[in-house]
Amino acid sequence: MQLNNFDTAAFLRDYWQKRPLLIRNPWRSWHNPLTPDELAGLACEDHVESRLITQSSDDWNAEHGPLPEARFGELGRTPWTLLVQAVDHHVPDVAALIAPFRFIPNWRIDDVMVSYASDGGGAGPHFDHYDVFLVQGLGQRRWQIGGMCDDQTALRQHEDLLLLANFEAVEEWVLNPGDMLYIPPGIAHNGIAVGTDCMTYSIGFRSPSRKELIGHWCDDLLPGLGDDDRYRDPDMTLQDNPGEIPAMALDRLHAMIMEKLADRAEFARWFGEYSSTPRYPETNWSPEQPIEAEHLRHLLKSDQMLFRNPASRFSFVREDDRSLLLFVDGECFPCEDEAASFAEILCAQDKFVIDPEWRTSDAAIKLLAKLYNRGSLSFDWG
Repeated sequence: MQLNNFDTAAFLRDYWQKRPLLIRNPWRSWHNPLTPDELAGLACEDHVESRLITQSSDDWNAEHGPLPEARFGELGRTPWTLLVQAVDHHVPDVAALIAPFRFIPNWRIDDVMVSYASDGGGAGPHFDHYDVFLVQGLGQRRWQIGGMCDDQTALRQHEDLLLLANFEAVEEWVLNPGDMLYIPPGIAHNGIAVGTDCMTYSIGFRSPSRKELIGHWCDDLLPGLGDDDRYRDPDMTLQDNPGEIPAMALDRLHAMIMEKLADRAEFARWFGEYSSTPRYPETNWSPEQPIEAEHLRHLLKSDQMLFRNPASRFSFVREDDRSLLLFVDGECFPCEDEAASFAEILCAQDKFVIDPEWRTSDAAIKLLAKLYNRGSLSFDWG
């Protein structure tokens, strides 16, 4: 799918992380990529993350999947909504929804959550810490937009749902199939299904918090630090009051920490691995039979299309003009010269035919074989 007459530069300048934007059917040709029954089937699978939210009067209840198939027949007329995470990992046509948003860097893209709601159903008034594009797939949904929220905003007392205690709409729109709504982080919003067969696709983007970065970065550093790397002060002098922690000591202690935290090259490598770790790293996507590099080279001669696994994350950090670090699914692959140029191609496209010049490159074929055997690339998706 492609967006029609969508000015990405103007969007990034005027709306990205600034204010909501309603875009009426910007697709060249919109078609709903998933049926309600297919979505319900995914929610019954053990390896798929899902929630069923039901509401009665002002009460909300959340059930976590996998859901028994019979559960859907028990819902009756009570408003309800089904939320299924990372549907793009399982349905190629849903994964294709991400392509028009590749003007946002790979490392920022999270997944495509899909919701189905009965008349009046929704997830309740809430806010997110990340950017999201809400694309209406089937039916209609009324979106109410509120004010800016933060961690101090009052929430209802609920074990599973982060619902706003007080919500006041300042704007309201009804979205039809193909319509799209962008909502920046922190903006309160509430989506309510209007009629039956309401399906919405939520293309979400990751935004790590300072707390998250510091915590995980330090966790990664600690195993490499030895117990004998300790504070030393061989030039100690007599001080007037033994109760004082002097400035010189604080400077040294602070420097001990900052010396490690300030290593930008190490941070870059860690963040590349951290940010490319799959959402569900426990899932094994590797093929039943690993492939040898020469066999792969032979297959590529027939111009077969290679696909990136929609569940995989590809990104790179440039080191200099000749080298870069390629990150795929939490692993780092140092690349130089022709391998570096090839790695950039892998990160820029989610499907490709390998050009003849790369089929003769041992470095490129070796890298492709590693990624294929990890399940990050395949001939089968799409």
